[in-house]
This record gives sequence, structure tokens and C-alpha cells, in this order.
Amino acid sequence: MIPEYLIRALLASVMISVLLGLLSPLINMKGLAFLTHATFHSLLFGAVLGMILGLILGNLGMVMWAALIITIVVVLAIAELEKRGFSPDAAVGIAASFVAGLTVLAFGVLYKVMAEKPYFPFSESIVSYLTGEVFLITLNDLLTLVIGGTLIFFLMLLLYRDFLYVSFDPDGVESYGGNVRAYLMLLYVMVGAIGALIVKTVGLITLQVIAVLPGAIAMMVSSNIRKILGVSLFLTLGVELLSILMAYRTDIPPSGIATIMLGVIYGALLFRR
Repeated sequence: MIPEYLIRALLASVMISVLLGLLSPLINMKGLAFLTHATFHSLLFGAVLGMILGLILGNLGMVMWAALIITIVVVLAIAELEKRGFSPDAAVGIAASFVAGLTVLAFGVLYKVMAEKPYFPFSESIVSYLTGEVFLITLNDLLTLVIGGTLIFFLMLLLYRDFLYVSFDPDGVESYGGNVRAYLMLLYVMVGAIGALIVKTVGLITLQVIAVLPGAIAMMVSSNIRKILGVSLFLTLGVELLSILMAYRTDIPPSGIATIMLGVIYGALLFRR
């Protein structure tokens, strides 16, 4: 009989694979790898801040919402800096610097708050946001992931062609009356929202790899957009499910297995070239 926690982990992996499989090609085509790096680190600051507020108010369920809000604020700040004339790399670097400093400060406050609490559940600790805990995902967490992921999926599907046009020919989009800045801002927000939804199950460290490498690998093996999407989705889903099954058999964290598998595939393709 298949354990219930394994079924929940597999279902969560399917949702994660669909979201990241679609997002990864956009990240590579638009050159947003540096943005995702800063965005996902803002998730860490949001999670720590959420834990502080959750411990003080006695409601750790607000951790994900705090991470989501902080991340969206950060990506909107990056978009505003770009609007004011900063280059994308400079805007991301400025925002990331502030986030890094605030994260260190928040950790100090979190330790003090934790010291005053007689009990701090491991499943809500900051470790889960670094390494992931897909086997500990609850039914409520799974429902939140599925509902939120489905909404983002349909929104991404609706605007995917526009995102592609903005990635390849922003000047052409503007010449036809399109608002490139609005599309980019929406794409930034979607990156942050997807990260906030899945960071607890995948882990911040692995999330940065799975969000970038599947799309990069797909673009190495094909130049056709449909094939790129197909390879990215298939690769993400295959790696996620295989890592879950291997972790179930070996007791090795699935996030580590997924990272190594993608790294080996990418390295093999580079060596072959």
C-alpha cells in the first residue's frame, strides 16, 4: 500500500513541475536568472519575517503569506528601479543588497523570539525553506499549492505568447501599442508568486536550480519553441518524480537528488558540445 505522505509528495511534484517547466524557458529567454536569484532570496527574508510574526501572534500559517508579500514587494521595487533608468542587473543588485542585510537582521530577531518560546515546530523552521520538505507537506499545504498553482498556470498560459514576444522583440511589441513594462512587471510578480508557493516543498537552494536549468537544457537541444517547452516540462516532471521515488527508497533528500540530476544532464550536454 502506498503511504499517504508519498501520494501527497507526488501530487505536489506534478504541480511544481508544470509551473517550473513553463517558467524556466521564459527565465532563460529573457535572461532573468539573476532576477530569480534575488527574488528567491527575498523568499528567505519573507519566511524569516513570517516566522517572527507567527511566533509572536501564535499563527505560523502566515509564513507563506509573508514570504509571498515580501517577494512581490521586492520584484515591484526592482521593476520601479528599472523604470527610473537603472539597468536590470543594477536594479537587481541594489534590491538584493537590501534584502541580504534585512535577512541577516531578521535572523537575529528570530533567534531572540525563538529563545522565549518553549516549542518551535521543525516543520515550520527555516531549514525547510532552505532544503525543502516535500514529504512533510500537509493536505492544507497541498490544496493551497494546487489552487494557487492552477490560477497561475492558466494566467501564464493566457499570456505566454505575449511573454515570448516581449522576450524576443520588446521594441516590436511597443510599436504595436503593447506595454512592455507592464508585461515584465507581471512576469516578475509571477516568478515571485510561484517561488512563494513551492519554496517550502522544493527548498530555496534547489529552487534556484530547477527554475533555470530545465529551460537552459531545453534550449541547448532545440531551437523550436514548442520543443523547448516540451523538453522543459518533460525534464522537470521526470526529475521531480524520479527524485521523490529515489528519496523514498534511499532516505536521501529529494531536493539534493534533483539538483545533482539536472547538473549532470547539463554538464553532459556541455561536454558533448
